[in-house]
Amino acid sequence: MLCATGASRGLIDRGPVHPREVFADALADRASAAIVAHNHPTGQLDPSLGDVNVTAQFKAADAIVGIELLDPIIFNRTGYFSFLEDGKL
Repeated sequence: MLCATGASRGLIDRGPVHPREVFADALADRASAAIVAHNHPTGQLDPSLGDVNVTAQFKAADAIVGIELLDPIIFNRTGYFSFLEDGKL
């Protein structure tokens, strides 16, 4: 089962995100896996250092809570970047 979680509002170059909030709805729904996604309003699709770091935090958390992180995805109006497809998961 996959579930959608609420959005977080942030600044132009970063937003507050914590594995606790990301996995909260998935835990409540007893999901076995999750896909997380966020936009880059500037249009840049390459992951930032912050994106890479938070993905590592999510992967560490998924092992603890038992909800597999299938793919973190970055998107803009014209495309997307998949950590899984790019071999960065």
